[in-house]
Amino acid sequence: MTVETVERTAAGEADLAATMAEIGRRARAAAADLALASAAAKQAALAAAAQAVRARSADILAANARDLAAAQGALGAALRERLALDEKRVAAIARGLDEVAALPDPVGRVLAEWTRPNGLSIARVAVPLGVIGIIYESRPNVTADAGGLALKSGNAAILRGGSESFHSSRALAAALHDGLAAAGLPRDAIQLVPTRARAAVGMMLTMHGVIDIIVPRGGPSLIERVQRESRIPVIAHREGICHTYVDRAADLEKARRIVLNAKMRRVSVCGATETLLVDRAIAKTHLPAILADLRAAGCEIRGDPETLAVDPAAIPAGEADWRSEYLDAILAVRVVDGVAGAIAHIARWGSHHTDAIVTEDEATAERFLREVDSAIVLVNASTQFADGGEFGMGAEIGISTQRLPPRGPVGAEQLVTYKYLVRGNGQVRP
Repeated sequence: MTVETVERTAAGEADLAATMAEIGRRARAAAADLALASAAAKQAALAAAAQAVRARSADILAANARDLAAAQGALGAALRERLALDEKRVAAIARGLDEVAALPDPVGRVLAEWTRPNGLSIARVAVPLGVIGIIYESRPNVTADAGGLALKSGNAAILRGGSESFHSSRALAAALHDGLAAAGLPRDAIQLVPTRARAAVGMMLTMHGVIDIIVPRGGPSLIERVQRESRIPVIAHREGICHTYVDRAADLEKARRIVLNAKMRRVSVCGATETLLVDRAIAKTHLPAILADLRAAGCEIRGDPETLAVDPAAIPAGEADWRSEYLDAILAVRVVDGVAGAIAHIARWGSHHTDAIVTEDEATAERFLREVDSAIVLVNASTQFADGGEFGMGAEIGISTQRLPPRGPVGAEQLVTYKYLVRGNGQVRP
């Protein structure tokens, strides 16, 4: 069934259900093949896919231009920035696939092994999850990241990208299929849902027995819907309400560089700092220079009364600002009572995503690391490092903020489960 046919008949529940059932059937068959694929074959497929992304760069950019034209007036500046591709970003997508290809194969790793007194030899070994359903919004690079990581970990992937990135995702999926074909692996290992119909998301969430795990990546409304409706286990990625705390023992020049980067490098990524916390002891000495840097870069400042006393040009902050993921050039600023005040603020308003401290006091840094309950906690580094590529994972399909594993960047190594292999020599249980 062609994309055009699916879109014309998307209003028909039966037609869409049949399409999704066929995608699921093919994914399960491909997953069985991938589970047995060699590390060399998967590596070759990823390397070929990276080369195909480079070769198809003009097609990918043309498809992205169609998406951007359709989004004009419908998406805000931050979401258009997430959607946009250029030659540099396409090159980064290809490089990410190469980096994933070069990673150690996560499948077949012996995680633990021991021998019982009765002679039974037991090993816990990493195996693929099976079929991963990935639902995402806006960012077309997720198509390549998710498909590549699923392939590396021996899983089949069903990708449902956002309607905004429909054409971009199709162009990137074509490159991934080139890679699979070059390595002799099944094309159905990576499938893109061929319709914009929102009902397809609901159907994916009920494909129990076909899809083994769901990974949503997008705004709060998408995450909440998936967690509410899914009959399948979910790897949750909540919004990135990330904090940077500047402590009384911070080096001012270091703090200025970190805060500016954490907020303004890319305001639309989930690791962008949304709230700046500053120790009351150094608010008058450090805050003016930090805010001047941000304002010069085009950042709007929303501050509490103590911030306004230092910077009267700031906009008064309300309670909603402490729980906002702006994904824009807007920063909430609050003066707190030392590291204890910062930890308390993060505990109340944070999303358990990524939080950072700037300090030269080792004991204070260790307290922050120990007491802040977030997936990623940094000392003297920008929150924008909350990215699988920066962790050496090649790529990631999200930052998991849940307490159960996987937590933090979800890369190939996190997309496996395990089984126990038990070898005996005639033992029977007494």
